[in-house]
Formats: sequence, C-alpha cells, structure tokens
Amino acid sequence: MPAILAAFGSGLLFGLGLIVSQMINPAKVLGFLDIFGHWDPSLAMVMGGAVAVSAFGTVIARRRGVPVLAARLEIPSRRDLDRRLISGAVLFGIGWGLVGLCPGPALTAITFGPWQVAVFVGAMVAGMALFRAAPSDWPRVTFPRRSAGVADDA
Repeated sequence: MPAILAAFGSGLLFGLGLIVSQMINPAKVLGFLDIFGHWDPSLAMVMGGAVAVSAFGTVIARRRGVPVLAARLEIPSRRDLDRRLISGAVLFGIGWGLVGLCPGPALTAITFGPWQVAVFVGAMVAGMALFRAAPSDWPRVTFPRRSAGVADDA
C-alpha cells in the first residue's frame, strides 16, 4: 500500500507540475519549440528544474544504495546511443513538434482540455493497441536486463 500511495502522490505532483508550467497547453509548447520564430524560452526553466531534481534524486538514491519502497535499486547504466534510441527520439520529437503534446501532458490535459486533446489521446491509445496487435515477427522494442558493458546488437 505505501508504494501505491507514493506512486499516486508522485503522479499527482507530476500532473500539477505540468499544469502549473503550462506544458498541457500545446500553444505554449509550440512557442517553446519555435526557436526561429517567436520563441518562448519559459519552458527551458521547467526543463532545467526537472533535470536538477532528477540529478539530486539520483545522487541520493546512489548514496543510499537501497530504495525505500522497492526490492532493489535500478538505475540505468547504459550510455550508448543506438539506432532504436535515436529513431525513437526523432519520432517522438516530430510528433511533439507537430501537435505540441506528448503522452504525460495529454493525459493531464484530457481532464479539462479541448476536444482535440481527446482525439490525440484516442489516437495514442489506438497506436498502442495496433502495436500490441502487430504480428509477433514484427520488430518489438524490449528492455532486456543486461550486464554493464554488453553491447546492443540493434
């Protein structure tokens, strides 16, 4: 039960942060991404704050060595860039740049956003369902447990 409450609290805090920072407003996000037009740099402060909090949390987690509400501490050790990571980042960036929403803010915005947000979330869910329904011989993204230093063959 404590893990569920911590997850709920974390999600609530994350959603409130998205609302306060206006990341649920596609116009605000598109203004941030428009670096050659009327650029709105305010979301850079949001990103800087998120990176600082994450870095601080990672330092604390590594020092403790044992998580508070989990069986073991899992911090990714891979630092290489492979084709799947880069292509996924490019695809995500193109979608974010076209619409001004990504999954987290879209799920937050659906509670009071315009109907277009509901269409976006519906398309996102349909895409996930289509991926699950794809034939088993299609390439799938998996996250196998690997030892540090083992190269990815993709």
